[in-house]
Amino acid sequence: MARTDHLMLRSGHFKLGLFSANCSGGLAVTRVPERWDASWDGNLALSMLADDFGIDFMLPIARFAGYGGDTDFQGASLETLVWASALLASTQRMTVFATVHTAFCHPVLAAKQFATADQVGHGRFGLNIVAGWNQPEYELFGLELPPGHADRYAQAQEWWDVVRRIWTEDKPFDFQGRQFKLKNVSGRPRPFNGVPPILNAASSQEGRAFAAANVDFLFTVLIDLATSKAELPLLRAQSKAHGRELGVLTPTYVVCRPSKKEAEDYHRHYAEENADEKGLDRLLELQGLHAKSFPADAFKHLRTRFAGGHGSYPLIGDPDTVADEIEKIAAAGFDGATLAFVDYVMELPFFCTEVIPRLERKGLRIPLAR
Repeated sequence: MARTDHLMLRSGHFKLGLFSANCSGGLAVTRVPERWDASWDGNLALSMLADDFGIDFMLPIARFAGYGGDTDFQGASLETLVWASALLASTQRMTVFATVHTAFCHPVLAAKQFATADQVGHGRFGLNIVAGWNQPEYELFGLELPPGHADRYAQAQEWWDVVRRIWTEDKPFDFQGRQFKLKNVSGRPRPFNGVPPILNAASSQEGRAFAAANVDFLFTVLIDLATSKAELPLLRAQSKAHGRELGVLTPTYVVCRPSKKEAEDYHRHYAEENADEKGLDRLLELQGLHAKSFPADAFKHLRTRFAGGHGSYPLIGDPDTVADEIEKIAAAGFDGATLAFVDYVMELPFFCTEVIPRLERKGLRIPLAR
């Protein structure tokens, strides 16, 4: 069973995490020299800052091929499970997720790797299940991308069924599916104290159905607040039909400065004047072909938003403006958000010292217990 006492699962606390710090560029498709390089030393420093400031989790992107252009956006990335294990050994409080493609990692091996990481972190490991969408990465592995979302999630369902049974069943079992045919399956050790928090990033109908049936958190894009406010109760009702309580998280990117003008000027500088246009073109092409994360007509309207933060919801302004925007996200029904910065280490302290106290005063966050 999932852990009902896990900090990621507590209610009354708008969760904040850091997204894509394991990938070069983070989420910013930009040529500015201060863009994130995703070095191990940078990630370690970031994790320790985040842990001290009370950030709830870190979530990586599993990336195996970059997007080209002048910077080869996300062309360098730290593998997410090794990354997560090392960060869990170096931090004390926060959850660290690994992001894993079900097509690239056998479930028997994966179950043991995840349980080992959770032992390292004494129960602070989380799993982000990815059914896959990026055709060039499938080709890199010598695989064919299943043509439809239904096929990809059927494969993901089998994969997750095997992992979950290894963690929860006391006796060895056989498994006969379309993708996996396994005999006498078992695995020790198990996770530290029950099934870790499970997340799935999805915006397609098939992906959201998978999330409703299987996971603790759906990670989904926020196009506009009104649409999400209408959709989220339906998603939660779908989850309740499976006997589950679904939390919903969304990605954002942050440009927070002492004044709104400073924030807007910097956003224009890196996301418009210095966008990596060729890398951005490739990102938009692949998202449009395979991902289904955005409506088809959104790409032509959201180009700057993609350059600024991979299509995430923008939080741009002074601390009051950013805190007010986060309050609106919470009011729309989201349980938390991920954050991304051009330079995570340089920008996170200002966000945490200025914005988080404002969120606590709004009653959105429970203050960190020291």
